[in-house]
Amino acid sequence: MKTRNFLLPVATAGILAITLSACGGGGGGTTGGSDAASQGLDGRGPITYVQGKDNSNVVRPLIDKWNAAHPNEKVTFKEQTDQADQQHDDLVQHFQAKDAGYDVASVDVVWTAEFAAKGWLQPLKDKMALDTSAMLKPTVDAASYKGTLYAAPESSDGGILYYRKDLVPTPPKTWDEMVSMCSVAKTNNIGCYSGQFKKYEGLTVNASEAINSAGGSVLDKDGKPSLNTPEAKAGLENLTKAYADGDIPKEAITFQEEESRQAFQDGKLLFLRNWPYVYNLATTEGSSKVKDVLGMTALPGKAGPGASSLGGHSAAVSVYSKNKATALDFLKFLTTEETQKFFATQGSLAPVLGKLYDDKELVAKLPYLPVLKTSIENAVPRPVTPFYPAVTKAIQENAYSAIKGEKTVDAALSDMQKSIESASAGQ
Repeated sequence: MKTRNFLLPVATAGILAITLSACGGGGGGTTGGSDAASQGLDGRGPITYVQGKDNSNVVRPLIDKWNAAHPNEKVTFKEQTDQADQQHDDLVQHFQAKDAGYDVASVDVVWTAEFAAKGWLQPLKDKMALDTSAMLKPTVDAASYKGTLYAAPESSDGGILYYRKDLVPTPPKTWDEMVSMCSVAKTNNIGCYSGQFKKYEGLTVNASEAINSAGGSVLDKDGKPSLNTPEAKAGLENLTKAYADGDIPKEAITFQEEESRQAFQDGKLLFLRNWPYVYNLATTEGSSKVKDVLGMTALPGKAGPGASSLGGHSAAVSVYSKNKATALDFLKFLTTEETQKFFATQGSLAPVLGKLYDDKELVAKLPYLPVLKTSIENAVPRPVTPFYPAVTKAIQENAYSAIKGEKTVDAALSDMQKSIESASAGQ
């Protein structure tokens, strides 16, 4: 996933403004956070907000606005680096130390389960309940663990299929339709399709999307690996067969987001799976060869829109905070319509409020919003598990080997299954 200064990442991110379902139920931490969770609920006073580098300058203006209205409950911004792994490790270090100074933290959607399982995040229920009824459901699901909301959806993201509308006037709706159009690419002596297939987090995103879009899943509803299924096999085979047939160019095995974007902008691809940030660059950069012929549609699935991996970030309250009443009010501030519009227009961050995707003023500024809404409505979070680092490693290594032809699809999925089982059993 890319860093959060674009409309994304991280990308994990099916969505529509629906229910409060994630706010009830059980869940809870496993490493001693329960006592801390009952403390500081009425506390008011200064708090600290922790987030990755504010490259788009959206955080500081918002905090200035909050502080002007709350002189006795001011927010201090603790800015982390722009590297997701460093952000994660910084939060872990401070949570492990039970640091009361990290009151509210921005968490990638794939960290929520890990942090909640360890008892570090304040459950957002009862006195700390947050109304999520206007939010896109997958953003709420991604901020939940075992039926309990642990964070406030702050920004979202979903994958988009970019295409050359001069060569393909009507975009494909399914994977098979897209592959059938690869003859157009061959005729024009360009590559047909690429996503991000280097062995890194982006491959977890792409492989998960392929499996989910074919009707399979990496984990079942109980968090157990479910990769030995015909649907999972069909999904991974879509990638391996396209690579073997040349419909995915050989160089795509080295592509991350930027390499794939550049190939598409250079006119070397017919179709590209990437994040919404590509729109602005592909339509404004002087070297772009697709600025006047850029088309956008939902990712292709088995019989309609595919299942994008859900990206984005949520804001969570630390169980160790002393001023949780103020922290909850700050979460509500981050999710107001006014703040969400500011995130979208100033930071190109995808809103979590469903109604904003139909806002004419916003759509005029950000034409990809209707397509992005479809993407997020059909999105599936990357595997929700406390053991995510081991799970993503298993997906990357085995999907990479299968795409390159070093393992059969059956062997890759079997090894993926065993590695995930081993990871969860050993922790």
